[in-house]
Amino acid sequence: MRYLPKSESERHEMLDACGVGSLEDLFSHLPTDAKLNRALDIPDGKSEYEIVDYFRERADQNATGYPSFLGAGVYYHYRPVLVDTVVSRGEFLTSYTPYQAEIAQGTLTTIFEFQTMVCQLTGMEVANASMYDGSSAVPEAAMMAVRITGRDQILTSRTVHPEYREVLRTYAQHQGMPITEFAYDSESGALDLADLESKLSSKVAAVIVQSPNFFGIVEDIKAAAAMAHKHGALLVMVFTEAVSLGLLEPPRDADIVAGELQSFAITPSYGGPFAGIIATKEKFIRQIPGRLVGETKDSRGNRAFCLTLSTREQHIRREKATSNICTNQALIALMATVFMSVYGKEGLRELAEQNLAKAHYLADGMQKRFSGPFFNELVVRCNGTAPEAVNEKLLGKKIIGGLPIGKFYPELKDCMLLCATEMNKRQHIDEVKSAF
Repeated sequence: MRYLPKSESERHEMLDACGVGSLEDLFSHLPTDAKLNRALDIPDGKSEYEIVDYFRERADQNATGYPSFLGAGVYYHYRPVLVDTVVSRGEFLTSYTPYQAEIAQGTLTTIFEFQTMVCQLTGMEVANASMYDGSSAVPEAAMMAVRITGRDQILTSRTVHPEYREVLRTYAQHQGMPITEFAYDSESGALDLADLESKLSSKVAAVIVQSPNFFGIVEDIKAAAAMAHKHGALLVMVFTEAVSLGLLEPPRDADIVAGELQSFAITPSYGGPFAGIIATKEKFIRQIPGRLVGETKDSRGNRAFCLTLSTREQHIRREKATSNICTNQALIALMATVFMSVYGKEGLRELAEQNLAKAHYLADGMQKRFSGPFFNELVVRCNGTAPEAVNEKLLGKKIIGGLPIGKFYPELKDCMLLCATEMNKRQHIDEVKSAF
């Protein structure tokens, strides 16, 4: 039997209160072709112990503990044990969101620290209290640029994560915000600046680029920013691999930075939840979506924190809203905050250097598809073998391979995107090489 909390007598009582004799009468106003008129095509319910057995069997099928070379926007990094120690505290784990400042000073304090660290990481002047994820942060940044410039067109590089671009198009389809993509250089894998120049005009609100891009290539943000600014457009810089910011120069030349902090102690977890960010210049602070925590003083002159400039209620009033984001990933953002606190500036740089070294050791002897400088991901050719076949061979060795990228880039159907982080050991890297 289906698990429904209402008994048969209670259902009849509810139908009587509605003035109808049966469930069919309750839905009689619906068109016939809108009604299913049959039971749902799902298996019968199971007992509790059968459910437990089922999930144990599914867990046994998972590649738990396998070395992974899969990146593409979700990265396998070490999680310091202190992260769970902090976020498991009841005042963090069970709190929803800081509506009432007088009982949420702890949460507001951690968000303020989060915002501060994100600014230090990105070279921006103000950051919000986190977004849902990187993919939703990108269209929010695009809409922010439209509000600032009064223009409506968006240019995005084909090297921005394909799924981020898909979310961007979904947001844009009813926003009157045309999206145009520009090419990448087939040799280096970096932006095709000539193609970007040819598509820039006085109608373009923002140019969106990712660095390291989807192919792992480090982009020339200064050149892209100069080109965008020459035409009065803003530059939105996107990142999916936050660890890279421990080594690469902060994107200070960008106007808006949108990204994903999953790398900072947030488990892959089958794709979420994650924590996105938007950071920008102070002059654009009124147009930033989401929440901001500001520092103030209480009635006794003590340091205190509160939501400032932008309130949850403002985002509910859709006509005046800068965004429909009215909350944030506070608990997930706290994980990233603890991670940044544990590693510090020097630790994050050392972590980034380890990622760089592992990836370049992996690349040595492989057929790299692109010549541009890369961080911890690279596109490799599969020597005439289907990428899926290589992955099957690796899985036989209990290793999770890379991402076949022909789905997103048909011209690269013989290629795979591989990632190496500090978690990959030399012996496993050597096994991946031998599989190729």
